[in-house]
Amino acid sequence: MDRREIAALLAYIGRLDPRTIRTDRGEAGDQLAQWHELLGGVPMATPHGWDVRVTARQHIRTSPFPILPADLARPWDSYRRDRLARHTDPTPSVDPDDQAAWTAALTGARRAVAAGAAQPAQAKAITTGRDGADPELEARLRQIGSCIPPAARAALAPYRPARAAREAAVAKGMPDALNVRCEWCQAQPNEPCTRRRIGPDGGARGTAPRATPHPGRLELAAAQQTQSTEQDQQPALA
Repeated sequence: MDRREIAALLAYIGRLDPRTIRTDRGEAGDQLAQWHELLGGVPMATPHGWDVRVTARQHIRTSPFPILPADLARPWDSYRRDRLARHTDPTPSVDPDDQAAWTAALTGARRAVAAGAAQPAQAKAITTGRDGADPELEARLRQIGSCIPPAARAALAPYRPARAAREAAVAKGMPDALNVRCEWCQAQPNEPCTRRRIGPDGGARGTAPRATPHPGRLELAAAQQTQSTEQDQQPALA
């Protein structure tokens, strides 16, 4: 705030709390100089939630003590800290190889957020459920059938053989063995089967995931699939 704004603020405070009024011209000048020295970096108001008059009125309303410049400077510092804590530094729209421009863009954005001239840029939260899904995304998923395009899925297959084998089996109409628990290696549903690693002395040294499930797990999945199919058909026959 400049001296004119400080004078307007003191006049506003004096109307709410006459104890702050200085009738002597010299004392009034000293008070104005003191407040300007301590509150020169505090704005009168910002577009996003800060108004020094609201803060002053709140203090006068709730505190029995005369207001001091610190009673306005502390809330302003808290306001700045809160906004910077919620700011996530979005990627600047400048050449990342230009270090000076990159630093200037980040610094300028932070200063604008701290000064209340811009809103903090917060990272988007992860949502769950299907409420509010993007129609374009839904149409795209229906078109390709998966969020992973077929070309990308094929490229990833060598690096995740268990999942690739599972997807190939389902595509052929075979039962999904990973839907059931393996009685042989005790693998839980949606987890691949494992095999033991045997050391030179013949003892087990650990386990490693199998690309294909154990035969007993396949038989159990097929039996459950058959049972589920028969249960679905009974109401129709009735």
